[in-house]
Amino acid sequence: MTVYAIAQLKMTDRAAYDRYQARFFDVFKKYGGKLLAADEHPRVLEGAWPHDKLVMMSFPDEAAFFAFSNAPDYEDISRDRKAGAQATVLLVRGFAPAG
Repeated sequence: MTVYAIAQLKMTDRAAYDRYQARFFDVFKKYGGKLLAADEHPRVLEGAWPHDKLVMMSFPDEAAFFAFSNAPDYEDISRDRKAGAQATVLLVRGFAPAG
């Protein structure tokens, strides 16, 4: 079942985050993920949103997501993401209608 990874980011060190971002796609494309959205100015329609960026990705299944997120090459670049932004990351299962 398709899963979606949603990251809400609050920038803390833009230079570090930019280093991460520059290397991200070379790693990401190896694991079957699709980037669905990356927006630094989403419109907040309701409630408060104290973040600077939202990223949405899809993966064919949880195994593909965890292969990506636990891969040594991702762990290497993720040091810059962790240094550059505080993150809330959600993994959401896709909807499969019954019947």
